[in-house]
Amino acid sequence: MSQLNYPVIVSPLPEEDGGGFVATVPDLPGCISDGDTPQEALTNVQDAIEAWLEAARDLGRPIPAPSQVAAIA
Repeated sequence: MSQLNYPVIVSPLPEEDGGGFVATVPDLPGCISDGDTPQEALTNVQDAIEAWLEAARDLGRPIPAPSQVAAIA
């Protein structure tokens, strides 16, 4: 299963939280990463997705199928 199949939400972080951007993977609870730019956050979250999937496999937990996103508002 390719980690690129999971929808990712990239949002700006407030300056009081250090600024930059956070990338969240709604299909994988707790799977997040951040970066100084939206692209960096998206690149970094790919490692988080792989780690999440590996941990789920190691624990024998089910891996959710990627959801389908029709539009992002």
